[in-house]
Amino acid sequence: MDNKHRAQEPHSWGPRGSQGSSPAPDTWQAPTQGPPSSGYHNDGTTAPPPKKRHRIFLWIFLAVQILFLIWVITGAASGSGTPEECRGLTGDNLKLCKDASDVGTTIGVGLIIGLWAAADIILGFTYLVYRLATRQPRA
Repeated sequence: MDNKHRAQEPHSWGPRGSQGSSPAPDTWQAPTQGPPSSGYHNDGTTAPPPKKRHRIFLWIFLAVQILFLIWVITGAASGSGTPEECRGLTGDNLKLCKDASDVGTTIGVGLIIGLWAAADIILGFTYLVYRLATRQPRA
């Protein structure tokens, strides 16, 4: 038979000779020791350490929440007892005066809670705009 039509010999799965592109294991170089290069600029100076983030907005937000909570509690507590305007009244007139005072207290506390929610929404949008304005640009 012709050499052209003969089956080729199977290749061995062992390591190849010097035909491979990677060097032999005994010629590998050890990695360089020292600090990582990510903290250095091209001129060899070190980068300043990252600034610690002060959570000023969080503390302002919590202070606003505490102020509104105190306002709601004092507003609800102001409606307890007999109002000054109801003193000296008896019977149905006293009951009607107390009920009107309770309705006024409820409306007042409801307005405070509505103002609280509006302030939280405004603070939330303000924080969102602040975060979008100070974010790091994508590389």
